[in-house]
Amino acid sequence: MEQTNYIKHLNNAFLKIEQDNRLNPSHVSLYMALFKIWNCNRFVEVFYIYRDEVMQFSKIGSKSTYHKCIKELSAWNYIIYLPSHNPYKGSQVKLTNFGTSAGQVVYPNSTNIETSTGQALVSNTNIYKQKENIYKLDQPKNENEVIDFFKKENWPILEAKKFYNHYLGIGWRVGGKTKIVNWHATANNWMLKSEEIKNTLKTNNRHNHNQDNLKIAKDKNYNQPL
Repeated sequence: MEQTNYIKHLNNAFLKIEQDNRLNPSHVSLYMALFKIWNCNRFVEVFYIYRDEVMQFSKIGSKSTYHKCIKELSAWNYIIYLPSHNPYKGSQVKLTNFGTSAGQVVYPNSTNIETSTGQALVSNTNIYKQKENIYKLDQPKNENEVIDFFKKENWPILEAKKFYNHYLGIGWRVGGKTKIVNWHATANNWMLKSEEIKNTLKTNNRHNHNQDNLKIAKDKNYNQPL
């Protein structure tokens, strides 16, 4: 397979975007967010994405806009998009190849490369490895990481500990079977379900309270004055 020149790829992508009147700023920012994630994954052929992260990178605030743009980018052959339709598993994306050559690539294989001025540049390989770890969210590093995540979502520490101990006990698997891909998404789902349970209990308590008020004592003494 011919090696991709990623600088040429990006230049050709910009040229294509410039000439395509169907695109709006949301399409462009989304494409650049996908290119960033592709870069962080060291330009593997197919990579996984998570909607919340892509929306954050692209600064797209609307889920409907996000889904519309990513489907259109796929329909217009900028990307190949394979949605998982599973909140615990990321969708797959492949960027259409806009540049192939034997020229310079974004990440060098050697530790250092030398420019025409003689200056040695340090390889970005270690940086990419560090960024790759951002997308490894199958499980948290420790309980404190979970507590910090729940705090950011304004949830109590006790709930974070419940979540951590529950999934630690079942090997970070959904229902004890399916391996978790993104524990952030699992935690968000945990919070949603907890909120639903709280609302159900409140509704039931109000209903029971109203029922108690309507009850009439069977042993009422009607000889007593009102």
